[in-house]
Amino acid sequence: MDYLPIFLNVRNKTCLIVGGGEVAARKAALLLQAGAQVCVVSPELNQQLQDYRTQGRIRHHAVCFQSKYMEDVHLVIAATDDHAANQCISAAAQHRHIPVNVVDNPDLCSFIMPSIINRSPLLIAISSSGQSPVLARLLRAQLEVLIPAAYARVAALAGKFRQQVKQSFSFPEKRRIFWEKMLQGRFVELVLSGKDQAAQDYLLESLRQEKDQPPQGEVYLVGAGPGNPDLLTFRAMRLMQQADVVVYDRLVSGAVLDMVRRDATRIYAGKERNRHTLAQESINQLLVRLASEGKRVLRLKGGDPFIFGRGGEEIETLAAHRIPFQVVPGITAAAGVAAYAGIPLTHRDYAQSCLFVTGHLKDNTIDLDWTQLARPHQTIVIYMGLLGLPLLCRQLIAHGLPDNTPAAIVQQGTTQQQKIVTGTLQTLPDLAGAARLIPPTLIIVGEVVKLHQHLAWFEPKAESARVDIVPLHQDIIQD
Repeated sequence: MDYLPIFLNVRNKTCLIVGGGEVAARKAALLLQAGAQVCVVSPELNQQLQDYRTQGRIRHHAVCFQSKYMEDVHLVIAATDDHAANQCISAAAQHRHIPVNVVDNPDLCSFIMPSIINRSPLLIAISSSGQSPVLARLLRAQLEVLIPAAYARVAALAGKFRQQVKQSFSFPEKRRIFWEKMLQGRFVELVLSGKDQAAQDYLLESLRQEKDQPPQGEVYLVGAGPGNPDLLTFRAMRLMQQADVVVYDRLVSGAVLDMVRRDATRIYAGKERNRHTLAQESINQLLVRLASEGKRVLRLKGGDPFIFGRGGEEIETLAAHRIPFQVVPGITAAAGVAAYAGIPLTHRDYAQSCLFVTGHLKDNTIDLDWTQLARPHQTIVIYMGLLGLPLLCRQLIAHGLPDNTPAAIVQQGTTQQQKIVTGTLQTLPDLAGAARLIPPTLIIVGEVVKLHQHLAWFEPKAESARVDIVPLHQDIIQD
């Protein structure tokens, strides 16, 4: 983040605006809505600011800016068209540690003004960090349509009963679950339909029926997909916002982890070759313990939890301890990475079947059914195979696949760090070594790889073409 998003209380506090034009008038209107005492310094005022002055809503000094007008001021907005004056105002404010915004000049600002969706007491602020105010405005317009004005009443009614609900529950988690139920169900629907009294009655009746006892724990085993947060399912997103604790793996991208509820406790259980933060059995028991404490536990795993993710072992343990759980599939790396690489896994002209295998087995060996893999007209997708790539290619050739069989390895597929190296079974190991790929990677072998050149559509950012040099052995595993 370039800026820390905060909401500032300026009610009954003096805020200074330097400038008397249309932009200054808009800022004055916003500050007045927030209850501020507005002082305007400008030789001239436009009509709206003159009206505010006549109505006694602002104080006005009909002079050019002087630093003395910053005495006892809590916030400053510079809205002049004089760059030198704006620089002077910014310097004077920052010298006094007063928050200052210079309109359309982020470099002179200590804070910036977001686009606002006003459903008071519910406020939503959108910012592009000063890079594209028009984009922020367009996004605000979209959200205005999606968030009915009646949500102002929803927020007000929730605030009205907040203290009563708080006193009814000894357990904060139970209180949060109650509000989630209210704000995702009939209570909101009643308010949106204009039946505020019925909504209040429903909330109070629901509160009377709730028992003040510890909440029942549950585990959500959720597939985080191959890395791009846009590929999360709707259900995954909903559960990620409900969880009290998240236990996540090395293959969960930072962008996906950012989608988890901000105040959820985060526990890293990542797996890296020969360096496991937590052993699998320890993870199984951790899930049981957290759920037994009444926590809603999000077990977040890269790709799909049931494809080389050991999700089956985890829910076996949960079932043995009678812990409630649910499983949310994710887009497995084979499907997501292949799609973003422009490599169909099956194709009528090239491959009529597809096999998923892991390049790293439980005993640290690669002991696959090579005869089954080395059949024509099929695609082979190899997870976790970066370290064993030379051996994999040699064995496939030794068991019958031509050495010129097309093959590809994809680094961090679906993300802006995606990098694709293509070649053949004979050339790919050397090409991958020269490219200094970093994990996670996925290997695709078969005639369908030929299609990459014509079907590649995803264009990651240009700087992703540069890959940091790391030892080739730093492949990661998901077991």
